[in-house]
Order: sequence, then structure tokens, then C-alpha cells
Amino acid sequence: MFTPEFLIVLISAVVAAGSFAAFALPLLNREEKKERYKSVIEKKRRALFEQSKENLKSRGKQGQEMSARESVATLFKVEKMMGAMGEKVRDQMLQAGIRSPSAPIKFITASFVLPALFVLLAMFFMAHSDTELSNLMTLLIIFGAAFAGYKLPGLVIKNQIQKRSQEINQSFPDALDMMLICVQGGIGLEQTVNRIAEEIAEHSETLAEELGILSAEMAMLNDRRAALQDFARRVGSGAAKSFATALIQAEQYGTSVSQAMRVMADELRDMRMAEAERKAASLPPKLTVPMIAFFLPVLFIVILGPAVLQFLESRH
Repeated sequence: MFTPEFLIVLISAVVAAGSFAAFALPLLNREEKKERYKSVIEKKRRALFEQSKENLKSRGKQGQEMSARESVATLFKVEKMMGAMGEKVRDQMLQAGIRSPSAPIKFITASFVLPALFVLLAMFFMAHSDTELSNLMTLLIIFGAAFAGYKLPGLVIKNQIQKRSQEINQSFPDALDMMLICVQGGIGLEQTVNRIAEEIAEHSETLAEELGILSAEMAMLNDRRAALQDFARRVGSGAAKSFATALIQAEQYGTSVSQAMRVMADELRDMRMAEAERKAASLPPKLTVPMIAFFLPVLFIVILGPAVLQFLESRH
């Protein structure tokens, strides 16, 4: 059955299928990113529209039952009562890309529930273990489990924030260059942000979503300054803060927006190059330990191996 001709045909079919998949999957991934970007922006636009509609209703109907939008507002009021901790957690959720209004409360709840759960698991395994543990070791394990459960949600969120920040910082200079071209061509800032968000969705889904939300807020809220401040707070990266600050100052003092974008693009590109140089400079110290542990022993075996073998043969 497995003749050479059959194997050649089978291998050719597998290679052809792999080539087609390698060609088609990036295209499908681009379409998926665009659809996700559009769905996020549509949700934000609907939320802003519902919020403005509820604000108009609340002016004439003060005594009516609370709506879903008002319940969300109440949730934020409860979070405000928690003070600076709730504000910090809410900013972290937004910077991690988690936009659910209940996310801060879930995060705080997890920070208190996971330590208890980890402690119970640690006690369960210690109870069913055959190894005798001293009281000090038992306390250390319990405190270590509680500490790990308390820190785990923060580490997950921090890792997500770092990934999003790196992706935004890498793509933002190119997005600013495209914005500069649009602004110099006479296109308004809201339309420019919306157009660039659509164009960059294939390369940076995160930046496209944030720019799309910024465009929706600038169009629906009619307050460019508040929208830019919310963008900087929501993204949290240095590039976004510089972008928001420069545009706010340009609008406040009447300076050229295109000039501000050009200066920002140059600065962010220099920052990206400096970060790349920093990573390149830190590479040799990081490679020292792997080279000593893995490369040098093999090198010594290859160099000294023949000499050792000749020495052993000469003795016999």
C-alpha cells in the first residue's frame, strides 16, 4: 500500500495543505481582528448613547425606578466610597483591557477569597501528607499560601498591563505618522483617530481598540479634553499620556496640532529605539550564565575529548 508513488503524493498533499494554511490563516486573523475591533467600538458607542439617553431621562423623571445604567452608576459610587484603592484598581482593570464595570469588585473579592482558598488547599495537602512537619514549617507554608493567593490576581493583571503597554508603545509612533498625514490633509481630529484606528487594527488590535474608543468618546461626549484624559488614564502607557498631554496643550494654547504630533512621533520613535538599545545592551550579561552552564562544557568536551581518548589508548 505504501508505495513510493503513494508516499510522494501524500507528502505533496500535506505540503500543499500546509502552504495553503500558512497563506490563509494570516488573512483570517486580520478579519477576526477587524471584527473584534468593530464589536468593541460598537459596544462603546451604544454604551455612550445609552448613558446620554439616561441622563436626559433622569432630568425629567427623578422618582422613577433605577435603570440598568443607573445601577452601574451606583456601582461606581460604591467603588468611590472605597477610596483610593478602588480608583487604583479601576485604572488597573482599564489598563489591562478589562472594561466590565464589576471588574474592580471581582478583583478585590478575588484578593480576599484566593488566600483563604490557597490556605485550605495547603492544609488539605498537609493533612494527607505522610511527612511530619514542624509547627514553624506549617506556619510558613500557611503564610506562604495566603501571600501567594493575595498576590496572584495582581501579578496576572500586571502582566496583562505590561503586554498591552509594550504593544501600544511599539505601534504608537507609526500611528502618529499616519495621523500627521491625515491632519495635514485637512481631516478633523475625530475622523483622523477613527480612520487610523481602522487602518492599524491589523497590526495592533489593542491600540486600534483604544483609539476607536477615543474616537467614540470625542464624537459622543463633545468634550475633547475629557476624552483625551480618559484615554491617557485608560491606556496608562507613556506614549498615550504624552499624546493626550500634547493635544490638550495644543488645544488650550492654540498651537499647531500637526507640529505637536510631529514632535511626539520623533520623541516616541527615539524612545522605542532607546528601549531596543537597552534590551540589546542587557543581552550579554543574560547570556553569560547559559553559556557557562551549557556552551562551555560542550566546548571543552569537543576540544579535550580526542586528547583524552588518545591518552587512554596510549596507556593501554
